[in-house]
Amino acid sequence: MISVGKLKSVDFYRKIPRDLTEASLSGAGLSVLATLCMLFLFGMELSNYMAVNTSTSVIVDRSTDEEFLRIQLNISFPALSCEFASVDVSDVLGTNRLNITKTIRKFPIDPNLRSTGSEFFSGHSTRHIKHGDDINEDTGEGSVSLTSNNFDQYSNEYPILVVNFYAPWCFWSNKLRPSWEKAAKIIRERYDPEMDGRILIGKVDCTEQTGLCNRNHVQGYPSIRIFRKGSDIRDHLGHHDHESYYGDRDTESLVAMMENLVTPIKLESQTLALENKSGNVSDVKKPAPVTGGCRIEGFLRVKKVPGNLIISAHSTSHSFDPSLMNMSHVVTHLSFGKLMSARMLTDMKRLAPYIGASHGRLDGKAFITPRDAKENVTIEHYLQVVKTELVSKRGSKEERLVEEYEYTAHSSVAQSLHIPVAKFHLELSPMQVLIEEKPRSFSHFITNLCAIIGGIFTVAGILDSVLHNTVRIMKKIELGKNF
Repeated sequence: MISVGKLKSVDFYRKIPRDLTEASLSGAGLSVLATLCMLFLFGMELSNYMAVNTSTSVIVDRSTDEEFLRIQLNISFPALSCEFASVDVSDVLGTNRLNITKTIRKFPIDPNLRSTGSEFFSGHSTRHIKHGDDINEDTGEGSVSLTSNNFDQYSNEYPILVVNFYAPWCFWSNKLRPSWEKAAKIIRERYDPEMDGRILIGKVDCTEQTGLCNRNHVQGYPSIRIFRKGSDIRDHLGHHDHESYYGDRDTESLVAMMENLVTPIKLESQTLALENKSGNVSDVKKPAPVTGGCRIEGFLRVKKVPGNLIISAHSTSHSFDPSLMNMSHVVTHLSFGKLMSARMLTDMKRLAPYIGASHGRLDGKAFITPRDAKENVTIEHYLQVVKTELVSKRGSKEERLVEEYEYTAHSSVAQSLHIPVAKFHLELSPMQVLIEEKPRSFSHFITNLCAIIGGIFTVAGILDSVLHNTVRIMKKIELGKNF
């Protein structure tokens, strides 16, 4: 066995008897100062150890959501009716999707962006509509021409007023005209306006009666509206709530629709029944928009290639006057990728304070067509989209915290020869920003802590020795001079 004496011989920290040591005032001062320095540097080292350290690099996009990108949007158009508002997507690979409705919702709004009703459903407005008589057939006049002067009079006089809002230059209006006039003649013969008095068929030329068409929020031609007199009379200006007809436009279908409207009304009392007895026509009648604006919200998925998101007025059986279209809009929200909560954004900022600043670059911004601008103004946005990925590394394990998309935006207005639109040009970068969290190791923290304590202790000891020897030499010199 190793003896106690031999074991003591390897002691690195041999002790000096306490009787041989001497305490000094300077040594006490240095000890207090060294202790304070140790505590201060220990606090800084601990704070540095607890802080999040990240590194940023640019790499090729390594998305986990395959080839598609999700777009979240909430955009308000004060002058675009929900009746014809369409969200379209196209890209350089040939994808062309028109009037996306599955994940998009529309809500009517007033010019101040306030909601004026429940969700608007387009119904059959975009389906293929059957037309009947030849466009060149001369059927004469069967409907009554309405103007701003007599419109309110007729709408309050007849329980049912069916009106064709048209434009003479419109192809679809001219295609409807023969069937409309023929149907009007048939209804006039069956239900004489003077003798029967339950229904009147009218028409409005929107090129001459612009104010009347604007009052009824007519944006596409032809628009067939059904005005009902009865319990639905509104207080302001005595106007009636009304519906839009989206069904077939041949004579037979028009007559069937009009017959269906007259049947529930009792001839003697001329009161409107509250129920519709026919179910085969009501499916092509929808409430007409009470305002001319629309809020479009929802999401859609696009391929990760350059493309366009276009919002415009669209219909397969209506015409539009480009000079009257106003595509001014307010972007409440537009972002890419998964929808993130406020808490998630806060957690991300803890790791990377600058992240998320461009997540919704257009949010809250308004894009209004200038008053002095020429007709047919398209508003375009050029968006550069870049993915940012946040990764945490704990030892050898890598954890993907979040995938977030940020973008830059440049907007402009341009005159178009076609119907004005709101167009978002999408440029998706093939690169991504990678932010990696790299926590410091505990061994590194302990090593630095030992270095702080040992270094300060050693430096303080050297200073104390130098100070003590200096004082002793000064005393010797002073004693030598006195001799």
